[in-house]
Amino acid sequence: MPNVGKSTLFNALSSGKAEAANFPFCTIDPNVGVVNVPDSRMNKLVELVNPINVVFATMEFVDIAGLVKGASKGEGLGNQFLANIRNTQAIIHVVRCFDDDNVVHVDGSVNPVRDKEIIDIELQLKDIESVEKKIDRLIRLTKGGDKDPLKGIEVLKVYLKHLESGQSARSCEMADDDKKWIEDISLLTAKPVLYACNVDEKSIHTGNKHVDALKEAVKNENAEVVIISAAIEAEIAQLEIEDRKSFLDDLGLEESGLTRLIRSGYKLLDLITYFTSGVKEVRSWTITKSTKAPGAAGVIHTDFEKGFIRAEVIHYADYVKYESEAACKEAGKMSVEGKEYVVEDGDVMHFRFNV
Repeated sequence: MPNVGKSTLFNALSSGKAEAANFPFCTIDPNVGVVNVPDSRMNKLVELVNPINVVFATMEFVDIAGLVKGASKGEGLGNQFLANIRNTQAIIHVVRCFDDDNVVHVDGSVNPVRDKEIIDIELQLKDIESVEKKIDRLIRLTKGGDKDPLKGIEVLKVYLKHLESGQSARSCEMADDDKKWIEDISLLTAKPVLYACNVDEKSIHTGNKHVDALKEAVKNENAEVVIISAAIEAEIAQLEIEDRKSFLDDLGLEESGLTRLIRSGYKLLDLITYFTSGVKEVRSWTITKSTKAPGAAGVIHTDFEKGFIRAEVIHYADYVKYESEAACKEAGKMSVEGKEYVVEDGDVMHFRFNV
């Protein structure tokens, strides 16, 4: 919703310049920021290898205008908001969990559960509209003699009933093969959600009554909940890198809220990291869990996947223990894997392929 700290949080994440002001809809056009994914394992590999170049995996964040009641019908910046989130893989729902008379709330009071429900309803209403339109399209196809869409209509009616009951599409239990019928309409409530509870400084360790209420409300959603203070993160972002550790120590924090937010985003999207390591470059790459070696190679370049021969793999713990690729190889800790190898989080890999 407006005035919950979205743009402040976005700026801290990306060192961006999104406008953050104490009035609704100060963000109109979406702001896009590409953020390095923090990973202490990368720092260790860089220390061991001392490469010429270091490239972190990245995550893209989009800061969009707040949503209000009636957005599904175009209220506020509703239609623009909904178009902007349709292309994202997941939604971070920033929820106001702090009391401050100096920061206005569009509904007059702080109530994160109410705010969450308003967002849910608006997204569900928009999804109902999308499902109904697709059902109409499929019905027209069946009138032309095409029987294949009948299965699609059956599946979509299940989604429609689920949405009309006030539930989100992501909680509708469907077979994987049936989910193909909603792929082209990008249902908003089918996207995984991470709730970022924006709190004041005194609540960053244990939360507060607002956080507790929200956690209770979403306990059956299989969603991630992160406690974060956008104001504190904004302060951290202004500091030199070498000063950030002492700032966190003063607050009694081991890591920034943004690091936890990004890590939770990885968990939400079932993402893991593998590394390529050499004197020229140490680099981290993002893949989904259960990706096999050729698919991981394809993240680097499609030719790597097409011409895949084998992967040379060292587990991260072994790399750190033996401190170099050569030492791992000598100790028998480098394995040669084929097309069926499922990449593990933290693997250090080299690919052999035909052009």
